[in-house]
Amino acid sequence: MGRKLQLNPVAPENLLDPVPFYKELRENDPVHWSEVLHGWFLTRHDDVMNGLRDPRLSADRSQVMAYQFRAMGLSPESIREVIESFKLQMATKDGVAHQRLRRQTSPAFSPQVLDTWRPVMRRTLVTLLDKVRNQRQVDLVPEVFFRLPTHIIAELLGIPTDDREQILKWGEPITELTSPGANTNVVEVARRANEGQAALNRYLTGLIEERRRAPGEDVISHMLRLEKQGGMTTEEVVANTSLLMAAGHLTTTDQLGNGLYELLTHRDQLEQLRREPTLLRSAIEEMIRFAPAVPFTTRIAVDPLELHGRTIRPGDVVFLGLAAANHDPAVFPDADRFDITRDPHQHKPMSFGFGAHHCIGAGLARRELEIAFEELLQRMPELRLDETQPPRIKSNALLFRGFEALHVRW
Repeated sequence: MGRKLQLNPVAPENLLDPVPFYKELRENDPVHWSEVLHGWFLTRHDDVMNGLRDPRLSADRSQVMAYQFRAMGLSPESIREVIESFKLQMATKDGVAHQRLRRQTSPAFSPQVLDTWRPVMRRTLVTLLDKVRNQRQVDLVPEVFFRLPTHIIAELLGIPTDDREQILKWGEPITELTSPGANTNVVEVARRANEGQAALNRYLTGLIEERRRAPGEDVISHMLRLEKQGGMTTEEVVANTSLLMAAGHLTTTDQLGNGLYELLTHRDQLEQLRREPTLLRSAIEEMIRFAPAVPFTTRIAVDPLELHGRTIRPGDVVFLGLAAANHDPAVFPDADRFDITRDPHQHKPMSFGFGAHHCIGAGLARRELEIAFEELLQRMPELRLDETQPPRIKSNALLFRGFEALHVRW
């Protein structure tokens, strides 16, 4: 008999293997109220897509975070720097305010600009792989998958090599606070996150002033060249640079691990990709669809919303199931099958969002994934999971799903 399914989104078995949970909600309770998380869960593709473009659902996640932090027992003052930074980020803005910030940032992530960074991406990956090639077994998460996007986004932002480790240290508690694990000491993490955000803001303010005096080809310089179009204040440039740093490496780290795990556990697909390397791009799209790094994104209702006989009221938090939408058989035939030959042009996965808030770094992530898997398959032809050290999924895998450890051999 199969397991008795709990409708708790953060039950360990649902975090480890969420697909049955998605299926149950999608088929029987598509607008599900979670008492555990005090929020609505939408899991059908059309509902998620419509939710991402519905003005009644605000992207102002700073409100959601403030609510979550209060539920953790944190005072507003203890996390003031973190909340103020979130309030200035484009990801938490709606309508014209969002468009203004995005207009000043998106040109730096155009396909033409990103393609000029391909040699840097490949060089960075090759350097990382060369360090581990002779070991014949390694945990790829800390050694390659964490370092690759970290180095690349730092290069794109023009952050000096000597400063990168310190910036990561400032950012670690901020990440932990926004997606705490089961055993997180939230009071201590909040203290360190607030201090880290303040230190990061001071550092980025200085870096931005340097770019004003001596602009280059980095993302910050691109943003400053477009100041008349976007009208960002220095504080907004700081906050959105902070956003790009976090989004530019955390989710790509997780997606690299998720994608490799699916390939290594679907050997027929791996062998087909080795035989037909032209399938690489469709394989990348299937990895993104099948096991996205961001299973849910949140919105907050600003007006009443009736959906499938349920009433979502102003102030309610709504979890939009990107991963559940990706597994909706109404859109993706045989949706629970990992198939690298699936036509990537027929239906795009929801993993990077949809509409005005479609992830600005989607093109960057796809290029990193493409280069990473091309080099991995060429340089490690016997790559396989290390059966002596099982993979470990993050304990806080509801909003950001990835591996803490992914040991491989070759």
